[in-house]
Amino acid sequence: MMHKRYAVKISGDGDLAGLLTKLVTIKTKITSLSVVDGVARFRTDRNGLRAIRRNRRHYRLKVVIKVADLESGSVNFFTSSRFLIACFIPFAASFFLWTVDVESDMPEVVDRIERKLEKSSIVPLRPLALIQDEGEIRRTLMLDDPALSWVRFKRVGTSLTVIPMLSPLTNNIIDKEEPASNLVARTGGVITRFELKKGERISRIHQTVKKGDLLATGVLEQGGKTTVVGADGAVYADYWVEYTFTLPKKIDFQLQGEEIVEYSFNLPWNQNGEDKWSPQSLVKTERYMKETAGQFVLKKGMEETVLIPLLKNKLLSESFSKAIIKDEKVLHVTFDNDKVSGTILFLINDNIAVKRLIPKETEPIG
Repeated sequence: MMHKRYAVKISGDGDLAGLLTKLVTIKTKITSLSVVDGVARFRTDRNGLRAIRRNRRHYRLKVVIKVADLESGSVNFFTSSRFLIACFIPFAASFFLWTVDVESDMPEVVDRIERKLEKSSIVPLRPLALIQDEGEIRRTLMLDDPALSWVRFKRVGTSLTVIPMLSPLTNNIIDKEEPASNLVARTGGVITRFELKKGERISRIHQTVKKGDLLATGVLEQGGKTTVVGADGAVYADYWVEYTFTLPKKIDFQLQGEEIVEYSFNLPWNQNGEDKWSPQSLVKTERYMKETAGQFVLKKGMEETVLIPLLKNKLLSESFSKAIIKDEKVLHVTFDNDKVSGTILFLINDNIAVKRLIPKETEPIG
């Protein structure tokens, strides 16, 4: 609690030195004391006033008392521990996430995003250092959510706003059902698993099939009754792919490095008047990814360490999203002056099922 201060002026023909000595003797609080031409000026508190009033007549002196101006109070405040605490609280608060908002006109989208954010521990009062980068948060929110085409983020101080962008609605409504089909193999391989939505298995796991073999049928027979329902789904198999390539010997690359976080202080007296200052905006955070560009030359001995991983990524980018490469065998690699060429066998596990219409004569009559 701040104690009120009083400005005291003592003058007259009495014993000024005796009064001051008396006040010091009884431990009266006196600050900013000055004596000019027999007039003493100083500041004291309420207890000091009582002591002055009790003794001024004895020393035959005139006393003028005024309430001290507020300037001294502000100086005392800025030099006190309370000011340091008042500064430390918003500074410490700036290292925590205080608000998380989701901007969307659709309540169901807001609820869905908020549940995923809470599951990922992106909640208020979480330290900013433990918050994932925007790329990881975006992948988490868009996972298994086809309604989202992108997710934007707006971070101001310790506030995070998530702005989900919905995929455009299509007006193409398909009323006509697809013709009933069987599932056949688009290439040969060894079956590893089935993920059928409709239909009945014809092949079995670990069976070797050839291109065109029937994998699942859409014609069901039960008790002499035949029903055409169609087959749909995926059948995964292991198969070898011979991959022939030609690459330039010098390859340019660009690497995404570590995330750089920069903090800057937004002091209230540096405001230009555009935004209202708040304790949460004391520290501004800027994040960006450091990227490194360069070039390397393919040489003999890099087949396993560089060439095969490079071709794996290229092959998977050209294939289906769920394909995986389980093994590889180098048939031959040739290093020329300006290019590298060769052939590599890759063991791939992927969906080999494609639809083939059920012949009309197979469908039941009536």
